[in-house]
Amino acid sequence: MNTVSRSFNPLLLSLLTALYLTACSDEQPSLSGGTRAESAAPAAVTSPSRGPAAIDQARYANAGAEPANWVNYGNTWNEQRFSTLDQINESTVGRLGLAWTVELGTMRGVEATPLIVDGVLYNISAWSVTTAYNAATGEQLWQYDPKVPPEYSRITCCGTVSRGVSAWHGKIIIPALDGRLIAVDAATGAVVWETDTKIPGQPLSITGAPRMANGLVVIGNSGGDVGSRGYVSAYDADTGEKVWRFFIVPGKPGVADGEASDSIMAKAAATWTGEWWKLGGGGNAWDGIAYDPELNLVYFATGNGSPHHMKFRSPQGGDNLFLCSIVAVDAGTGEYRWHYQEIPAEQWDYDCTAQPVLADLTIDGVVRKVIMHAPKHAYYYVIDRASGELLSAEHYVPNTNWSSHVDMATGRPVINPVAMPTTEPVLLSPGFGGGHTWNPMSYSPQTGLAYIPAHETYQVYSVGEDADFKFSLGRSTWVGGRANPDLRRELNQQMQAKEVGYLLAWDPVKQQEAWRVPHPHAGSGGTLTTAGNLVVQSTIGKTLSIYRADNGELLWEMPIDSVAPGGPVTYMVDGRQYIAINAGWNSAHVYGLDEGGVPFTYAPARLLAFALDATGVDLPPPPSPAELVPPPATRFPQAQIDRGEVLFSRNCQLCHGSNAIGGLKDLRYMTSDTHAEFSDIVLRGLRADKGMPKHDTLSEAEVEDIHAYVISRAQEDWQGGFMQ
Repeated sequence: MNTVSRSFNPLLLSLLTALYLTACSDEQPSLSGGTRAESAAPAAVTSPSRGPAAIDQARYANAGAEPANWVNYGNTWNEQRFSTLDQINESTVGRLGLAWTVELGTMRGVEATPLIVDGVLYNISAWSVTTAYNAATGEQLWQYDPKVPPEYSRITCCGTVSRGVSAWHGKIIIPALDGRLIAVDAATGAVVWETDTKIPGQPLSITGAPRMANGLVVIGNSGGDVGSRGYVSAYDADTGEKVWRFFIVPGKPGVADGEASDSIMAKAAATWTGEWWKLGGGGNAWDGIAYDPELNLVYFATGNGSPHHMKFRSPQGGDNLFLCSIVAVDAGTGEYRWHYQEIPAEQWDYDCTAQPVLADLTIDGVVRKVIMHAPKHAYYYVIDRASGELLSAEHYVPNTNWSSHVDMATGRPVINPVAMPTTEPVLLSPGFGGGHTWNPMSYSPQTGLAYIPAHETYQVYSVGEDADFKFSLGRSTWVGGRANPDLRRELNQQMQAKEVGYLLAWDPVKQQEAWRVPHPHAGSGGTLTTAGNLVVQSTIGKTLSIYRADNGELLWEMPIDSVAPGGPVTYMVDGRQYIAINAGWNSAHVYGLDEGGVPFTYAPARLLAFALDATGVDLPPPPSPAELVPPPATRFPQAQIDRGEVLFSRNCQLCHGSNAIGGLKDLRYMTSDTHAEFSDIVLRGLRADKGMPKHDTLSEAEVEDIHAYVISRAQEDWQGGFMQ
């Protein structure tokens, strides 16, 4: 059952909200009896004719008419991340300077796209801490901390991140990491209502940004990597009451859920075999959601299966609907309308959850309403968003050996035999990071190009023996193979050496590259494009960089001492245009950053805002790198290392990377103090204050086995001052 505010009757709350929104008052009364807001101040920079965050359906559907604001995750409802502001343009961008900056108080990743409504910037940071700022000065107006329990970092991939908030009728709607949706008063940060989106007993969390759909707040959950069953839900944005839910994968055959997806679940169940419902099923829509107010459809992009490999979840095969699909449902009821499955029987961790972008494109002389999608598995899809018809699909990054092409007669990718899982390791491309993952791409109707933070990534791919699989709810369901360790070691080195990244401008009509800007590694952030003929992106080189949108020429660049993985935004206050971005590196699975024996360092997370002719604001000195420390020389029995590898895969891989490479904290680089305290850190929460919760379900012996495996991996990769 959903919980609403304990302080107010929901009907009374709705009435008070409606009265408030028509009051034309400068001050907004508190609609809740309690709050964890650190401070409360009237948002003096808002319009005098309406209160803060007074977004309704008309303003949301016509957001392009208010370019000073950024009211949705992708700016306007079409998710294009395009702004018609052009005060900062190809001629003036050289005058750009840092206008203000705010320290966010965390070394954790910050992936959010801020919202800006009527001069107030609303931002969400690590652990779902949400803050309102004066968008012109960075002055804090209020802050709300939902107090997410630290143990949620154990089941959340990858990091305690949130990607955005929503605004509606004077409220900011916060997606808390622990699965709650919380609406707070946009003027004060006081709680209006709160509801739990989780099904009891399921290892679910929220890392994506909610979307508004005519008064409903739509949200998906994370958890497909740890044995949950995915779904998308919609809640009344004024009361928090659940309106509909759509399950992405079927439950137990013959047992109805009593939800909007019931009408299509029998069709989905026919594509599964075995007893999948006992293992979760997965499919979680942990990121990409879009809403078309003209067609009144909600679209969501779905994720990988649970368990990851088909032989464990659906042993006799099947397409496993609706894994790795785009699903369209009625926005008001959640009823199924159509789907397109990008990867039938997905089993490569290519979860297809990248953000869908909506546009009207002229294709073969006909204007088509389309969805554009560039998920991990390296195809750029153009799909009719009214019908689900596949219009085109081409590789947007080269050198993939996973699939040769998409068969346009069937809509299915033609998968190369080398990609089918066996216990023998192969070097497969794309890797877990994909050709493009969640980092948002943008689209400019001015140039007709999409701007993708693209990568060429690789993975050492294999599947474990049946005996290696043990389903434990809340733990990773990935079972990597352990055969032929010498070959795996060689392939790991090739994988890290071959990975590259670039900013890619892509023509979705011609389905071909227009231009690219190379980066030294994968891992650069999302993009923004503007009518000033600009593309804005934070790079893996720890810069904010701005390019000409038509040809990729670098126009301006500034070191920001971190990588901003999310998307930049632009807005205007009192006639001055700003560009803002969260610079909080999420330590993504990127290889080769620690070059020449010098670890890749980055500054604490910051929110940065830039404007023309801004001066007088400087960043603190960047952190100094420390030398890498060689791993312990202790050698361990191979049987212990093998046990540790299986345990690492189940318990640690989500945060610390496949093959113990990369991740939120690369364990190959542990100091002597960390090695000495390893058991206390894992079992007793010695570093819980730094985001590492205790794993009290493990035994001392199991932790010793994991430690042995990590040390052995560091020994394999240590090359006299750096990791290879």
